[in-house]
Amino acid sequence: MAFPIGSGLLEAMVLAVVAREDTYGYKITQDIQTAAGISESTLYPVLRRLQKDECLTVYDKGYMGRNRRYYRLTEKGSRTLAQFRNDWVAHKQTVDRILCGGVDE
Repeated sequence: MAFPIGSGLLEAMVLAVVAREDTYGYKITQDIQTAAGISESTLYPVLRRLQKDECLTVYDKGYMGRNRRYYRLTEKGSRTLAQFRNDWVAHKQTVDRILCGGVDE
């Protein structure tokens, strides 16, 4: 059974992937698909929104004769990711108490 991924959690996951290294859209999609069945058409609006919100910057880099668009985390993106991580820990503890019968991990 899969749980739906909301836009906030998807944004947090994208920021976490990009925080590890500058990367491109297809690779981000592949990394996130292990936890959520998203497509590139779902991902690109999220990337544009994070760029508009100044959490990501973009640059092009040549790859096999073509340009590939890479995404880089900004300082604001780092702060936003830190807040997402704090919120996630609190949310997870609350859900664990309900689902696991009072178990906090």
